[in-house]
This record gives sequence, C-alpha cells and structure tokens, in this order.
Amino acid sequence: MHPYYQGRPPAPQPVRWVATAPPGAYQRGPGGYRQRRRPYTGPPAYPTPPRWGFPSLAWRWPTSVPGARPETPAAVDRVRSIAKHAVAMLWLLTGLAVIAAAAEFWRYVLLLQSRFGALSSGVVSVSDTFVYTGAILALAVGAISVGLTIWWLYVARLAATEVSGYQPARTDKQFFWGMLIPGINLAVAGSVFAELEHAAQRGEAKDRPKPGKLVKWWWGTWIANGLLMAITIAWRFRDSVQAHADGVWLAALTDLLGAALAVLTILLIRRLVKLLAPIDTATLRPMRVVKVSDAPTPPLRATRAFGSSR
Repeated sequence: MHPYYQGRPPAPQPVRWVATAPPGAYQRGPGGYRQRRRPYTGPPAYPTPPRWGFPSLAWRWPTSVPGARPETPAAVDRVRSIAKHAVAMLWLLTGLAVIAAAAEFWRYVLLLQSRFGALSSGVVSVSDTFVYTGAILALAVGAISVGLTIWWLYVARLAATEVSGYQPARTDKQFFWGMLIPGINLAVAGSVFAELEHAAQRGEAKDRPKPGKLVKWWWGTWIANGLLMAITIAWRFRDSVQAHADGVWLAALTDLLGAALAVLTILLIRRLVKLLAPIDTATLRPMRVVKVSDAPTPPLRATRAFGSSR
C-alpha cells in the first residue's frame, strides 16, 4: 500500500440508485408483451343500475350489524332515549284523560237533563261509548306510561350514580317495590324524585335531599290523584241515584287531575334529563334555511330534464 493511503479510509465510490418495479406490477398480455394503456374515455356506464354499493337503509348503530360486538350504551345516553318514549306516552295519556273527563261531564249534563224528561237512546248510547272507550284507553295508556316512567327512573338512578359518584339510598329491590305497591308509592315516588334531583344537581351524599318547587308540585298532585282515585272507586259501591251522579263528577275530576299529573311528569322528566345529560348549545346548533334572498338567477338550460320546471 502506498504510504499516502496509510491510516486514511479509501475515497467513496460514486453510487447510482436505480428504482425498479416489483414483480407483477405490470400486467402483461399474451406472449409476455406489456399491454398498452388505454386513454381515459370518461366514467363507466352501465346498461342497468348496478347492484353493488351501500344498502339503502337508515343509519344503524354498530351493534345492529351482524357479527359486531354488542356494546351496552351508557346510562346517560339511555336516559335521553327512554325519556322520549315516556314523554310521548304521557302526552297521549294527557289527551285521553281530557277526552275521558269531557265524556264524564257530558254524562253528568245528561243526568241533569233526565230529571225533566226522557232522553234519546241514541244520545245516551253515544255518551256511554265515549265514557267507556275513554276510560279503557286512558287506563291502558296510563299503565304503559307508568311502566315507562318507572323504567326511566331506574335508568336515571344509574346515570345519577355516574354523575354524583355515590350510590342511591335505596336498593333496586326497595325502589321497585316502593313504586309498585299501592299506597306506599304515594310516599316513595316523591322521595325517589327528590333523591334523583339531589344527585343530578351534584349534591353531597351526606346532605339531606331538599325537593325543588317542581318536585313538590308533582308530589302533591300525585298524592291528591291517588286519594281521589280511591275515593271515586269507593263511591261507586253506593246505590243511591245521587251517589251515581256524584261518582260521575268525581270520575271527571280524577281524569282532569290525572292529565295535570301527566303534564307535571313531562316537565319533571325534561328538567332531570337536562341535569343528568346536558347538551352544549355552543357545539350543537340546529339550523334550517328560512329564506334565500338576492340569489342570482340560474341560467336556462338547453335541454330540460324530465319532471323539471325549467
């Protein structure tokens, strides 16, 4: 080795990088010749509508797709969904209760008119139809509304546990028995709403729940409706004519008080939903187009499509 190169690295040799396509990147035609790339002729055209693509279905949660892992939604999200169904049934109950009350008042007016003469059989049959139909529908929808409200209360208690960080005072067994046993539910229902309101407001676990004004109004109406219903049922067992007339009047008042209770329940559910699952109005602003002004007139087309006005 020459003394000049001793102790020194050799000079770097020039390197040339060559990029090659991986095997199979280019398709070759018969005989090994590369196919010539065709020029672009526009989007593809189909003689019939293609059958592939996304299905024409509404949005579904991922859990409804076959093969997806089922995931239980959070209690806060379930509070909103169940509240919608409960509120819808309560509004229906309000309308049916008002109709049933109107039918009872009509029957009372017919009873007053019957003191001075005979009534038409057609009018009496129509009145009876309205009374019985309104009462049966109100009872059926009322039972469904009570079931949905109790279900919503159960889920709301779970959501309140997540929000407040402590367990409710009553167990699930005590909650269901207290809400379903007649007489006891007059006292337990208001307490459950008061405890739920206290937890939804992030109150301390050691503090005694103080019901708000809406809860107090609901509780008082709930007790009055229960007592009036018991009096109306007991009044039906009396045999005198005046007792039957008073029973009609009491039934009408019970229906009106039931409608008021349904409206108060709707207001209370909506208030508790806002406390448990508030929606940020700054991030969610539903908008709709009201009017378009000063918009340029679109140019006329040379050909008019089928069904269009221009």
